Amino acid sequence: MRAFVLPNDTIESLKGLDCKIYYGDVTREETLNEIFSMEGDAEIFVIHCAAIVYIKSKPNPKVYDVNVNGTKNIVKKVLEKDAKLIYVSSVHAIPEKPDNEAIREITDFDPDKVEGQYAKSKAETAKYVLEMVKYNHLNACIVHPSGIIGPYDFGSSHLTQLIVDFANGRLRACVKGGYDFADVRDIADGIINACNKGKCGECYILSNRHVTVKELLDTISEVRNTKKIKSVLPMWLAKLTAPLSEIYYTLLKQPPLYTKYSLFTLISNSNFSNEKAKRELNYTNRPLKETIKDTVNWLKENNRIH
Repeated sequence: MRAFVLPNDTIESLKGLDCKIYYGDVTREETLNEIFSMEGDAEIFVIHCAAIVYIKSKPNPKVYDVNVNGTKNIVKKVLEKDAKLIYVSSVHAIPEKPDNEAIREITDFDPDKVEGQYAKSKAETAKYVLEMVKYNHLNACIVHPSGIIGPYDFGSSHLTQLIVDFANGRLRACVKGGYDFADVRDIADGIINACNKGKCGECYILSNRHVTVKELLDTISEVRNTKKIKSVLPMWLAKLTAPLSEIYYTLLKQPPLYTKYSLFTLISNSNFSNEKAKRELNYTNRPLKETIKDTVNWLKENNRIH
């Protein structure tokens, strides 16, 4: 097993794993040569999950460079090695359906049909991957995780930051709305299963169920045996204060919890169907309370909540 890491990035999450670490940058094709250098006729699976998840309002050119151009570099190497690619996309690449209609896998991705820089980059990349499957004989399938939550976040994702802030008393109100949140370990299992079970040219949604922000925070309170949050802000007020939230978290050098895009997500249709993944990848979901309990315990062990 091999892992590809940005130079100067922490490798704490990889400690104890049986994998060889290679350093480089997916946007610089020449740095990919070493990790793709191998002898013999071994079957090669490439799980490509390098991406910038971005919810801020100000456009960031790095998002396109990493999410789109970086994937093109990976695809080129995969073709050279006749490997199988498991491209980790996002449910954000799939257009929203009206009236809470179930959202299922698609093959006709269009950046113009989704909202936000991150979603557009993921839609464009998914379209490119499927075009390479069709016209260049790329052996690839695509997985679309929903909102990822769970333990072992050595960085600081937006959902982990939400849990930390709430547990440490910095968050005393929440907003209406919610999203589909899936355990990172279940998603990881689905991605690994896609190596052998994922069909070429097929897409798989790795989701769980819709969870309101209030239910998420109440579950944290139940696990920690603390008082549940009482203040639920109307969406119009959250939208009004979102620009200030972005400035506040920028000053703290932490991921922003509420932005114009994240609030849009919380009121969008997140009725994702994972029937196909359950059927073809043996994908499963554990209970939300188990996810929250394990996450809280891990954060406590790492002195991130008290």
